[in-house]
Amino acid sequence: MFPRPIQQASAPAQTAYKTMLPIALILWLLPLIAVAIFSIKPATDFTQSNYWGVPGSFELFNNYGQVFFNSDMPRYMLNSVLITIPTVIGAVALSAMAGFALGVYKFRSNIWVFFMFVAGNFVPFQILMVPVRDLTLDLGLYNTKTGLVLFHIAFQTGFCTLFMRNFIRALPFPLIEAARVEGVAEWRIFWFVVLPLMKPALAALAVLIFTFIWNDYFWAIVLTQGPDAQPVTAGITSFNAQYRAAYHLMSAGSIVAALPPVLMFFLMQKHFIAGLTLGAVK
Repeated sequence: MFPRPIQQASAPAQTAYKTMLPIALILWLLPLIAVAIFSIKPATDFTQSNYWGVPGSFELFNNYGQVFFNSDMPRYMLNSVLITIPTVIGAVALSAMAGFALGVYKFRSNIWVFFMFVAGNFVPFQILMVPVRDLTLDLGLYNTKTGLVLFHIAFQTGFCTLFMRNFIRALPFPLIEAARVEGVAEWRIFWFVVLPLMKPALAALAVLIFTFIWNDYFWAIVLTQGPDAQPVTAGITSFNAQYRAAYHLMSAGSIVAALPPVLMFFLMQKHFIAGLTLGAVK
């Protein structure tokens, strides 16, 4: 059922593994390496088709300086922060409560409510593009950070609830029964008994949702326009001029935009891995 550890494989298999692993890693990192190289090249290298050659000049400080000080990139970054943080808090909080209800309580429509949360994850966002955009226009939420936050929370709560419900069902139920025998209110059971046990799952889910929302491009261009509300993923395209694209600035902006999710993962790495692996072994 599970793959055999490489240490138990034959000598030729181990040699092939050790040879192919660095090659696969380089191929996987090649796009990121290319973007990093492009971010330090001058604009003339692209007009002269010098894509992979030695940079004509080292423009690290110039390119990144333009991104930070001569563009709306800081504003786009702030928009991403103001969109992502409330979305993570809202989606995780709602899913924790919904997961508690679906995982602990036994009621007749439990399975159908859970089915609705699961089924919503299989609806392609492209199908919802037109009605969601029309709804934001009708509600006066089009091109606002509030509208983007609300719809992100709505779209992410289904997956988050599925994650939380399965995690809560794996918790020791006798703890909840013991608290009920002692006469503890249900909301206190959730807050003081279940929620502390969910910290690894909350951390893992927060990292995942933070990455999903920060890197979202589809809804960013459907529901917002301009630097007043657009997040950084859509704002990077502002480096496209009328007749040519500033690839060196777009590359620098892409590197800047990719840093927060990476930092978020490394800061929460311990809790993230614990949340994903908790319950995998007894």
